[in-house]
Amino acid sequence: MSLRRGGGGEAREDAFVHPALFYRGDEEYLAGTLPFIRAGLDAREPVAVAVPGVRVAQLSDALGAAADRVSWIDMAKAGRNPGRIIPGVLRHFADRHTGGRVRIIGEPIWPGRSATEYPACAQHEALINLAFAGREATILCPYDVVRLDPVAIADARATHPVVIDRFGAHPSGDYAPHRVIGDYNLPLPEPAEAAGAVAISFDIDALPLVREFACHWGARFGLGAGAVGDLELAVNELAANSCLHGGGTGTARLWAEKEHVVCEVSDAGTISDPLAGRRPADMSPNGGRGILMVNHLADLVRVHTGPEGTTIRVYMRTLSPGLS
Repeated sequence: MSLRRGGGGEAREDAFVHPALFYRGDEEYLAGTLPFIRAGLDAREPVAVAVPGVRVAQLSDALGAAADRVSWIDMAKAGRNPGRIIPGVLRHFADRHTGGRVRIIGEPIWPGRSATEYPACAQHEALINLAFAGREATILCPYDVVRLDPVAIADARATHPVVIDRFGAHPSGDYAPHRVIGDYNLPLPEPAEAAGAVAISFDIDALPLVREFACHWGARFGLGAGAVGDLELAVNELAANSCLHGGGTGTARLWAEKEHVVCEVSDAGTISDPLAGRRPADMSPNGGRGILMVNHLADLVRVHTGPEGTTIRVYMRTLSPGLS
C-alpha cells in the first residue's frame, strides 16, 4: 500500500503539516495548543479545535474574546467513531475553507478510549496523512504521554512525521503510517458475547429479509426506535455492497455486547482503497459511499479486509455510552 497524493491539482510535498504534541499535564497542554491557535488567528487562517468537551471549555476560556474566531468541536461526540473524523470533522472544515491554509487541533485519542476503539483510532491517525497529502493544512494532534498506553505513544511516532514535546519540535525517526494501517488490519477477535449471536446469509434478492432481520434483532437486543432505523440503513448499505462488490453474497451476524448492539457483515470481497468510507460523498468512488454512510450512523466501525474477504463490524449504542 502506498500513500498517494490527495486532492486535485499538483500536490506539494510540504503543504500538509501533521505534528503530534506530547504533553504532561494541563500546563504543557495549554503551552502547546494556545500558541498554535493564536498563531493561526494572527495569520488569518481558519482555525478549528476538535478536542473532548472538557478541553473545549478549557481552551475557549483561556482564549477569551478570541475564542469567537475559532470553530469548536467536541471530539468525544463528533469523533466517537474514528471512521467519521476525516470526512465529518477534518475534511468537513477544511473543504469549507479552500482559499489557503487551514489550522486544526484534532485529539482523536484521549484517556478513556477503549481497547475496542483503539485500532480504528490508530488507523485514523495514519490515514490523515493520505487524506490530506498535498493539502494546505496543519493538523496538531495532542497526546497525553502520562495517561495514555505506551503503545499509543509509539503509534503516534509512526503516524506523525514531527513530534513536539517539552524539548521542542523534531522529526520522528519512526514515521511509518503505511505500517500502522497494515498492523491494525487484523482479523477481528471473536467476542465472548457472540455465543448468543444470530446470523443470516443473503444475496441481492434477500436484502429485504436482511433489513427485517436487523430491525427485529436490533430491537430485541435493546436498541431504541431511532437506533433501530440507523442499524437498518447501515446493514442495508453493507449488505448491498457485499452483493455488488463482494462476490454477490454475504453473511450478517448480530449480538449484544456491553451497552451496544453489534452487527457484522462478511463477504468474499477485498477493499483496495484505504480511504473507503472516509472520503466526502462527492469524492467517494463506487463502493465507498455505503461505508461512509455507515461511519456517520454508527458509534464505532471496525474493518478487516484482505484476499480472504472483508468483515465490517458496526457498533450501535443501546442506552449507556462506553465500550470496554
